[in-house]
Amino acid sequence: MIKCLSILGSTGSIGRQSLDVVDNLGITVCALTAGTNVQRMAEQCRRYRPRLAVMATQEAAAALCDEIKELPTTIAWGEEGLIQAATMAEADCVITAVVGMVGLKPTLAAIRAGKRIGLANKETLVCAGELVMAEAKKYGVQIIPVDSEHSAIFQCLMGCNDSTEIRRLILTCSGGPFFGMNKDQLRNVTKADALRHPNWKMGAKITIDCATLMNKGLEVIEAMRLYDMPLEKVDVVIHRQSIVHSLVEFEDGAVMAQLGTPDMRLPIQLAMTYPARAKSPAQALDLLSCGDLSFKAPDMEAFPCLALARACAATGGTACPVMNGANEEAVASFLRDEIGFYDIYELVSKAVDTVPFIQNPSLEEILQSDAMARQVVKVAISK
Repeated sequence: MIKCLSILGSTGSIGRQSLDVVDNLGITVCALTAGTNVQRMAEQCRRYRPRLAVMATQEAAAALCDEIKELPTTIAWGEEGLIQAATMAEADCVITAVVGMVGLKPTLAAIRAGKRIGLANKETLVCAGELVMAEAKKYGVQIIPVDSEHSAIFQCLMGCNDSTEIRRLILTCSGGPFFGMNKDQLRNVTKADALRHPNWKMGAKITIDCATLMNKGLEVIEAMRLYDMPLEKVDVVIHRQSIVHSLVEFEDGAVMAQLGTPDMRLPIQLAMTYPARAKSPAQALDLLSCGDLSFKAPDMEAFPCLALARACAATGGTACPVMNGANEEAVASFLRDEIGFYDIYELVSKAVDTVPFIQNPSLEEILQSDAMARQVVKVAISK
């Protein structure tokens, strides 16, 4: 089990639940980072006494400095601060729970510093998965997924030493708040509707991605990178109950699944204790009261973001970072009530078709493609 932890994104949903696990395991926290939620960060600093606290902006950092001036905590801000938090000498694990492309450079820095990665930042592998996994192999670093679906696959593959034994990975998907609705019904759904996830309590961006099924598309790409699987070996099934978190089908026809209550503290804790397990603050699954379990195929016509993500995964190169950057920008606009639900797909598709494609991009080209995709979306919205 790890002894000291840095949490990137400590004031968000995953970050707060990571601190619940810290309380349970008695782990030391050496660094916390946040966006602009000064009050919550101040509360966390007073409780956990990190050596370093990082805010997204200089203004937020200055406000935090005023709030916790009685503490010896060093305060930093921006990308440089995130990288500093990710490479703290005493940290033996970094939980990357920031949302978006902002997590890519700090994750790479942590890998190069030899830290275990508890990965909750989808964009890192979606946009630069091949590069990130190559760096992890080079530096001998464990990347342990925190997403419930990828943690489930990780657990199902424990003891599997030969990837040729795997027939396919099966990611489960709750279907979000709009399961069963057709395109006509979805055209006029609101932000409030999209934020009502039936099973999980998450941040706004990932909740909207669950509503469009883009989140599952991103997870398909993640699974390809994490487990070195071709696209045709990664499937998605709708499982409304969120009890089976994902499955692995093997060549002999055996199917292994990981089941549990829909509580993110379970995969978060495993990322900290692996290869051991410890008593968890999460409630254990009661098979006698969890109800019937059902599985259905996703509706690609009503939820075209999933099909678009799979198409980008098949294309490779800069298609994935373009799709991801455009989606981040479009979802942010939807959350500001500037566009409609289906405009998200239309804007992302436009960016994928517009931004020049590069087959084997460098890190700099990935970042440039991301920026270009965001600009395509901004221009389209402004018109």
